[in-house]
Amino acid sequence: MSTRRPLIGLTGRRGIGGMLDVPRGFSDAPLDIYMSEYGTSVAGAGGLPILIPLGSPGAEIVEHLDGLLISGGQDVDPRRYGQSPDPHVEVIDPERDDLEFSLVAAALAAGIPILGICRGHQLLNVALGGTLIQHLSGGEGEAHATSAYPRNHRTHRVDILEDSISHGLYGDSQMVNSFHHQAVDVPGEGLVVTARAPDGVVEAIELIGSPVMGVQWHPETLGADPIFGWLVAEATRRLGRGRFE
Repeated sequence: MSTRRPLIGLTGRRGIGGMLDVPRGFSDAPLDIYMSEYGTSVAGAGGLPILIPLGSPGAEIVEHLDGLLISGGQDVDPRRYGQSPDPHVEVIDPERDDLEFSLVAAALAAGIPILGICRGHQLLNVALGGTLIQHLSGGEGEAHATSAYPRNHRTHRVDILEDSISHGLYGDSQMVNSFHHQAVDVPGEGLVVTARAPDGVVEAIELIGSPVMGVQWHPETLGADPIFGWLVAEATRRLGRGRFE
């Protein structure tokens, strides 16, 4: 049995050099951007975080991974779930959509654990045939899109379904942060809703019988969150059995 730590692939987003203080002539240089808290959270839980650049061949990348984390970011293209973009839909990156949908499809086929966070939670739902609420009205319910608080401030409660992965990690309820204006609407095939905010917004989904889950909040900002231990433990278990049994 291998004693190496499991490789966990992390997705990011595309930017340009002008977003940073770069030398003259590099303002239009493409950048792959990764929020470092995802990687440090995976490493802190015992995994080896691997950054996946846009343009990578998703299925081939997955052949080398033991786990996959789809991170937060831009809105998923509504055309992926049979709708046209609402006027409130923000930046869409078709290249990122292409990569992450291919990664999820390959990971599901290979049986490796998947964790989706915020956008990643929504993308996982769409990848399995579900739909999204394209916009949550600001100032209503839990005001999920607010950026008024620090990122690690827990703004509202989520209530968690018994006998779920989430319940095993957090118990009956958990206070979470919230930075999103879209949400899961109709769950995808095989997915169950395992946590909701008090206003009914879906906060966690899980794939029945598989180590696959998504959460709408941002556990990477909350300090040693147990969800990363779950991902690394599942990836280690998969690694110990052999990736493609």
